[in-house]
Amino acid sequence: MPTRLVRAFLLPSIRTELSHTDGHGVTVLGRLVVAVSIVSAVAAVLAGFGTRAGWWHFRTGFQILTWAAYGGLGTAVLECAAFLLAWRKRQRQTAILAAIAALLGLIVVAIPWEMKRTAQRVPPIHDISTDTEDPPLFNAILALRKEAPNTADYGGPAIAAQQHAAYPDIGALLMRKPSDQAFRAAVQAAEALGWEIVAADPVGGRLEATDTTFWFGFKDDIVVRIRPQPDGSRVDVRSVSRVGRSDVGTNARRIREYMRRLGAPS
Repeated sequence: MPTRLVRAFLLPSIRTELSHTDGHGVTVLGRLVVAVSIVSAVAAVLAGFGTRAGWWHFRTGFQILTWAAYGGLGTAVLECAAFLLAWRKRQRQTAILAAIAALLGLIVVAIPWEMKRTAQRVPPIHDISTDTEDPPLFNAILALRKEAPNTADYGGPAIAAQQHAAYPDIGALLMRKPSDQAFRAAVQAAEALGWEIVAADPVGGRLEATDTTFWFGFKDDIVVRIRPQPDGSRVDVRSVSRVGRSDVGTNARRIREYMRRLGAPS
């Protein structure tokens, strides 16, 4: 699709750009291409924030992002040609404008490309736990997941095997603190990361929270379990997405960040 698009539209457009650009600055087509690059960038941004605001389904947001990437690719190619022509004619201001527009187009392309590349590197799972044999269970947060397409039930050995292969570093944290101190530290770390605390049970050593991703506003739920050990406390964390087959590595990154913050010297 992108190759046919380049051959059918972009290359003839480049020839038009080259044949109609004169010494007086950018052509109408050049200005149009700059406008398209700006529109593509705005569309890419709104693809996520519009989903977060509830304007459309997240799959619609992904589609908008895809077409924004096509627009970014087209403008990047055209503006690279415009930059070379303007530079050759010593039109420095025009060349700078074309370079900025090309860079903007490439950024729009890079966002979904990197998302796709990441998705191909990680397994298509959305439930990550530091304890895959006895994963922490949700309780209070289940009411918030009633309409969620993804279940809160753990997927078992098949999911565990994929997790261990992709994220071998994900594991429990052993803290040299009694369970009550470890629990307070767990709550503080969750609050520091901006999680919404749903339930906190210091006696049972359980913390349930929800984290919302910045761009698309996806809701992921977390349960933290603290168990006393002879020399301190063991902390296990489970993070589960409400929608989407793959989390593109988000839950694993979240657990890593949380464990680093929790295990950092106070």
